[in-house]
Amino acid sequence: MHSFPYRRITVTGGAGFLGRHVVAKLRDFPGLDVVVPRSKDFDLIDGAQVTRLLHESRPEMVIHLAAVVGGIGHNQKNPGRFLYENLMMGTQLIEAARKFGVHKFVALGTVCAYPKFTPTPFKEEDLWNGYPEETNAPYGLAKKMMLAQLQAYRTQYGFKGIYLLPANLYGPGDNFDLETSHVIPALIRKCVTACREGHAAIDVWGSGTASREFLYVEDCAEGIVKAAAQYDGPDPVNLGTGHEITIKDLVQLIVRLTGFQGKVRWQGDKPDGQPRRCLDTSRALEKFGFRATTSLEVGLRKTIDSYHPD
Repeated sequence: MHSFPYRRITVTGGAGFLGRHVVAKLRDFPGLDVVVPRSKDFDLIDGAQVTRLLHESRPEMVIHLAAVVGGIGHNQKNPGRFLYENLMMGTQLIEAARKFGVHKFVALGTVCAYPKFTPTPFKEEDLWNGYPEETNAPYGLAKKMMLAQLQAYRTQYGFKGIYLLPANLYGPGDNFDLETSHVIPALIRKCVTACREGHAAIDVWGSGTASREFLYVEDCAEGIVKAAAQYDGPDPVNLGTGHEITIKDLVQLIVRLTGFQGKVRWQGDKPDGQPRRCLDTSRALEKFGFRATTSLEVGLRKTIDSYHPD
């Protein structure tokens, strides 16, 4: 892409893990005015502050990346908070954007929105064919409501909104806090710490039999920017690699790449989460030419190299 069709863009969550990469790619285009609201200045759960944000930033496009997120354990501890805060942010932003006359709204959903037993690879048309996996259903359902809202608003008001479903993200700058992180940064931190401190073993949740698909954060940002510029349809679109890996194989790969020589102790009393995750990525390729280019091993090496524990 040599130009971007919108000039003024507000990116919620633009200072976060994914958002920083999206904002950087947008700023590569000449003449764009990209606004990144900070949570200390705008509480997106408060409708009045959402309205104030739009009046101050006056966007032609809103890219909504802000979310309250975490791994399985964090989801289990905070189901009410995850549902309420994500639901309120999405619902109020979309309504305020419609009222304000925003030309296009880009909503980032979650692979957690898919039903627990979705046939693999996950096709977008299967999104409503069952209830999400229990440990992250409140989060997944809250994010999925944005799709229902955008489709309803497109029908009634002609409001242009698109909904993207990324696979599990990872990469440099991820959250490595063991209490709130996702599986890849948690495993990297455990292995690096064990190597540094001479631990004989690391503990890993679950049985290792579940599978996941992982999307390198820069690839995801590229897909979001391409979709924002080129896609305008009511149907949700997966963003991923189309390749899955079992957690057991993922652990072995991270163990090898970090040089950890000890034992892996599986905590079978901890939940595995959704049994399998693998996305059908053909719609993204067809609609806006997106294909992920970073292999899991290359992305993991970059993530491990970027991690510098205190």
